[in-house]
Amino acid sequence: MVADQHDEDSGAYVALGDSISIDDYAGGPGRGGASLLAHNRDDDFPAWRGHDLGGRPFHLLATDGATSRTLLEQQVPRLERSGLHPSIVTLTIGGNDVLGWYGDTEAALRAADAAVATADRVLDQLRRLADPSVRIVLGTVYDPSDGTADASSVGLPPWPEVVEVLAHLNAALRRLAERHGIAIADIHAQFLGHGLATGNPGQVDPRPADRDLWYCDVIEPNAWGASAVREAFWSALGFPPPDEGAERSA
Repeated sequence: MVADQHDEDSGAYVALGDSISIDDYAGGPGRGGASLLAHNRDDDFPAWRGHDLGGRPFHLLATDGATSRTLLEQQVPRLERSGLHPSIVTLTIGGNDVLGWYGDTEAALRAADAAVATADRVLDQLRRLADPSVRIVLGTVYDPSDGTADASSVGLPPWPEVVEVLAHLNAALRRLAERHGIAIADIHAQFLGHGLATGNPGQVDPRPADRDLWYCDVIEPNAWGASAVREAFWSALGFPPPDEGAERSA
């Protein structure tokens, strides 16, 4: 199915947040998770043919390295200046706030709480800027270590508590979504088993031969990971998945 075929009255889809949503690490324009939600790449993902937002206008405002402060001070003002009143918004945020305090567990936990508090303010602003019937999806943050906290495997200093920090952040994001009555895209759960459990998330190929490995550059979604991000968004919006048994990739 094509969701909400575009007509003059349909609102835009706007993607906000960090590199979980962008195209860069998935191989270029049109290949990121938000872009695939807007318009599937049928050659790469034939089972998803027609399972996208169709002709709805799409605006990718998410940026590489974005923190909650970037979201509040740059992306939301950009949305306001645009005059858009989106009817679908996806948001991925919080991971870079935590990474800014890599290795310092107490500071990272404080940063996680501060990021969620900032996202709370952003969601209030989005209600004002968006279409009254807007559907907002908030993503959780994945764990490239697949729960092992084995940072040394990808050349990073040890941080055994990182799994605890991510659990704290994701629990806070889920509570935030519940308070605002918005959907949660459980990207964290979607990605489990597709990082260190499968291969080396530090590899740099955006399209590795192993399609079960969803990361590149340690913390970025590659092309196959981008499709999983799209799938998490799609499910959170309540749309039915492609037919069971259909081939998911070319």
